[in-house]
Amino acid sequence: MTRILSMTKIAALTLSCLAAAMPAAAAQHQLTAAEARVIVAPLYEALNEPTKKDVPALLARATNPDYHSCSTETDCLNRSELAAQIRAFGEIIPDLHWRVLDLWVAGDRIIVLGQATGRPTKTFFGVEPTGKGFTTIALDSFGVTNGKLSSAYHIENWVAAIAQVRNR
Repeated sequence: MTRILSMTKIAALTLSCLAAAMPAAAAQHQLTAAEARVIVAPLYEALNEPTKKDVPALLARATNPDYHSCSTETDCLNRSELAAQIRAFGEIIPDLHWRVLDLWVAGDRIIVLGQATGRPTKTFFGVEPTGKGFTTIALDSFGVTNGKLSSAYHIENWVAAIAQVRNR
């Protein structure tokens, strides 16, 4: 719970910095939390048991064609690469589930505190399946253009997930 509170504080600080740094023109339309939830819903739906879904179609509903998802400043995936990665995670973790714990908006940005759970049945970041599952969190910062996601920058705590699979 302390980690979630810390991530919530980080997200709130990020949100306030984004809001303060937004040019006046960018702040003309403030997304509502309800609008933001509708925009991100297909992406998070794609992350839930993805081998049972049409992941490319869900991503097409949620994102612009030039969407990019970045885990570092230089490690980015386009929409089709992201769909393949999501499907690969689903092959490794058939019961993968993501949920939105909290969501904030600042102008045309959506910040999501998410939670992932699952039980890997194949090699997971170099760890053979142990029958043990994990629960971890992620912080996602999305850009929105024309009512769809245009970019994502995200951080997941995969180190904690790996440790849980090994030790739980």
